[in-house]
Amino acid sequence: MDRTTTILIALMMTTVSLAGCSGDDSAFEETISSLEQEALADEAAMAALNATISSLTTNLEALNAQITGLDSQIEALSLQNSNKSSQIETMTLTVSSLEASKELLEAQVATLQNMKSELEGQLEVRIFTVEDVDAYWEQGYEYGLQDGLAQGGSSVSSTLDTILERGYMKCGIKESQYGMGYLDSATGVHSGLDITYCRAVAAAIGLDPDEDIEYIPASGSQRFVMLQQETIDVLIRTTTWTASRDAALDADYAGVNFYDGQGILVRSDKFAYGTGSADQLAGANICVAIGSTSEGNMNDWFDSRGISFTSIGVSSSTESHEKLKDGTCDAYTGDSSALVARKWMLDNDEDWADSADYSETWIATDQMSKEPLAAVTRDYDTEWNNVVEWVWFGMITAEESGVTSSNYATQANDACETTGSGSAADPGVCRLLTENFGLGTADNPLSDTWMQDVLAASGNYGEAYDDAFCDGTYDGVSGSDAMSGCLISRAGTLNALVSEGGIQYAPSMR
Repeated sequence: MDRTTTILIALMMTTVSLAGCSGDDSAFEETISSLEQEALADEAAMAALNATISSLTTNLEALNAQITGLDSQIEALSLQNSNKSSQIETMTLTVSSLEASKELLEAQVATLQNMKSELEGQLEVRIFTVEDVDAYWEQGYEYGLQDGLAQGGSSVSSTLDTILERGYMKCGIKESQYGMGYLDSATGVHSGLDITYCRAVAAAIGLDPDEDIEYIPASGSQRFVMLQQETIDVLIRTTTWTASRDAALDADYAGVNFYDGQGILVRSDKFAYGTGSADQLAGANICVAIGSTSEGNMNDWFDSRGISFTSIGVSSSTESHEKLKDGTCDAYTGDSSALVARKWMLDNDEDWADSADYSETWIATDQMSKEPLAAVTRDYDTEWNNVVEWVWFGMITAEESGVTSSNYATQANDACETTGSGSAADPGVCRLLTENFGLGTADNPLSDTWMQDVLAASGNYGEAYDDAFCDGTYDGVSGSDAMSGCLISRAGTLNALVSEGGIQYAPSMR
């Protein structure tokens, strides 16, 4: 009940109680009027208070909403702080682990340095006499080159002695490159310039080149490991002679049997011939043999010209062949001789010619690098390396001298015939065909007619080249222009004899 109603009821009760009493009613009326005015004033004040309370209630609700939002923010910040604390703890643990690893590595370094100091202290400085040097030279090991000799004087056998004791030679080769090292799966016959070289070396040391050679495929990534582990006796497998390989891979190179250069074989459906240059291959997927010099050469060539490409490593020629056929690779890079052989194989692949993936191929005109290909033996295997090297030089000298697989016996007789002055009719040819030159080991020197055996097995350099890359009809004496049906012509190239403007050249055989 509000205040106004209460006052009115009170007035009525007062009026009733005074009814019948005599006197002046004006005083009561004034009182009632005054009370009514107060009631109205109180009612207005109450309305104002109610409005104020309503406004405050609204403000309170707004404040509650703000408080709720702030509580949510506080919870989110608390979660972030918790996450950051966890990250800090993780990072602290990582730092502690790294510090522990650092301490361990420092301890290992200190241990190794101590071991190094001890070993250096154990090294004995030995002064060799002239007789010592001569003895080691005759055995084929120069002073200081054999660790075994430096640590107790134990001797190391020459690979040549090991081969002859075994009875056959293990030649590391390639079987997928027509012209250099190729295996005909139908006949099981190996052919190519590298194979002919293997046969020549076997013949020179007195083995039967048809029976006493084990051809062992040596992949690009494993060939030097196979040589070091003595899985093979000699590596004759399109191997580029480089400074780092010569110095760091326990390898010793013999004469260069093919001067090559790196190129690129391209699918024409991916990149048209255009100018014939590889600088058109921006964005190309290019296959390259893992562990080959071709990888670095390719990167250098394209990077220096600002041309982007994707390198796709392959472990074998077979893999590169298949990836080029199925379009995984737009191009393949390697030695130019290998590219010519690969193109020949693709052009003669009837299954591919009939497939939806078929595309003609072209070889870019650019030469990306020098690739001198040479035979390789193990380091410090001097007598064996000399044999491998001088077999090749002998084949070059024979062609320069007009000595072939057909006339070597006659040439030996004629050249060594004594003239009136007591000298040989042709001393140079006579030496080539009838002298040992000190090649071989003390236990197994080469025969005096070792070069005649080489010619019987492999012919001279020109004959070997013709058998590998041409139609096999070369007479061995008429020069590169007389070779016909060549997959890779020798005329006008670095592989021609010096007399023809090439750089195939042999030191003096004397």
